Amino acid sequence: MKDVFLVYNSACFYEIVILSYFMKFTNCDVIFCSLDGSAVRAMEGFSVNADMALEEIDKDQVRSFIIPGGGISAIDHDEVKQYLRELNGRKVLIAGICAGVDILDKAGLLENIRSTHSTEEDFVSDGNVITARANAYVDFAIEVAKRLNLFRDETDLQETIGFWKNYNRLQ
Repeated sequence: MKDVFLVYNSACFYEIVILSYFMKFTNCDVIFCSLDGSAVRAMEGFSVNADMALEEIDKDQVRSFIIPGGGISAIDHDEVKQYLRELNGRKVLIAGICAGVDILDKAGLLENIRSTHSTEEDFVSDGNVITARANAYVDFAIEVAKRLNLFRDETDLQETIGFWKNYNRLQ
């Protein structure tokens, strides 16, 4: 199963870099896709090669779908919203952070669930949808990783939280 990041020009990569690290470290099958498969320039200024176009990804092979924030006008398209609705219908884990949550909302995925659009919380996990504000990128990464069972055990989870949230050094 594939874990897909939808990347686009002016996407905020700092919001997804820790999650991407967790996935790479645990040998997930990660795909960075863009709408047309072209490379993108992140909001932070660096270029990222996409692995493929969104339409090339077999929806039946998607385990999780992650949308970072940024200048979302680049992905505010019916094609993306329909793709998200289809994944949501299959209860695929869908996660959006910062302005990425706006795309989930525009696709209708936030109706009748708790989200950062309906609460004052920094991140919310409800059903198969995770939403987060930009400042909650560590919580976002940990929550998505928990839902994907990326931690070996509770000790691994607590060490990860200690390191990434509490700045504990590893021994």
